Amino acid sequence: DIRPRAIFRQLKNLIDKGLLEKIGQPPKVYYRLAEVHDSTSDAFFSSENREILEKNYLIITPQGQAKAGVAGFLYWCQKNELDPIQTSKDYKKTLTKYDQFKKDGLVDGSQKFKQTFPAVYLDEIYYLDFYSIERFGKTKLGWLLLYAKQAQNLRLMKQIFQLIKDPIANLINKKNITAVGFIPPTITRSLQLQKELEKMLNLGLPKINLIKITNQIAVPQKSLNKLEDRIENAAHTIMVDDKNIYANILLIDDAVGSGATLNETARQIKNKKLCTGKNIGLALTGSFKGFEIINEV
Repeated sequence: DIRPRAIFRQLKNLIDKGLLEKIGQPPKVYYRLAEVHDSTSDAFFSSENREILEKNYLIITPQGQAKAGVAGFLYWCQKNELDPIQTSKDYKKTLTKYDQFKKDGLVDGSQKFKQTFPAVYLDEIYYLDFYSIERFGKTKLGWLLLYAKQAQNLRLMKQIFQLIKDPIANLINKKNITAVGFIPPTITRSLQLQKELEKMLNLGLPKINLIKITNQIAVPQKSLNKLEDRIENAAHTIMVDDKNIYANILLIDDAVGSGATLNETARQIKNKKLCTGKNIGLALTGSFKGFEIINEV
């Protein structure tokens, strides 16, 4: 004898308590009893480790559920038969190790580009985060990026926007950016991540016209394992169709593997003398060692 609104409120309470699981999205939603996970160790996390997990940890399960923070970390530990308390300490150490490569919230990828390419045409290159870290796998941004693109999921794209909007705004102000270019995708999708982020960011800057050329067969960078093939692919599929002159240019890509597309775009901009200042590249995620680990994006 309660109204539908009250029913849904009670269902939400049961989900929040971990007693029910919600499956699907409106209009087709189902509920079932939640799998029992050992949450007793939750209370023993230090306040610092708990804060680190809530801020940084995310996992997307094989069922397609996004589990964030402590709940997600406990799920991963239980699945891998790991002690949550000790593993949380290891996670903190690993994050600290990778944070050493960040300055003002950005990872400087310049050295990696210099080691990769005989000629680097970007004056500066940054990542907002690594795509994955040792032992713990994909970062929060890495998970969101992978499934936002593959599933063309607008909700995940909005979560990405919330994570990247302030760092991008700060970089634009700090580097006095006067024009921006979004690297276009190769694969046609009804919902394109770069297009959606461009609309959400609404940077209010002149946009450089970048064109992705599709030949008889569209060959995405992720399908190429050799660096020289990625360089060749970029050189023949990305075109800068612009004649305006800009001071400092920011080129934005979603994920940098080899970095061939960003470097080729910067080369064309330099050859056309469209930039009087600096060509700066920015990737939402980048790899720590090689580029193989983010083929899947």
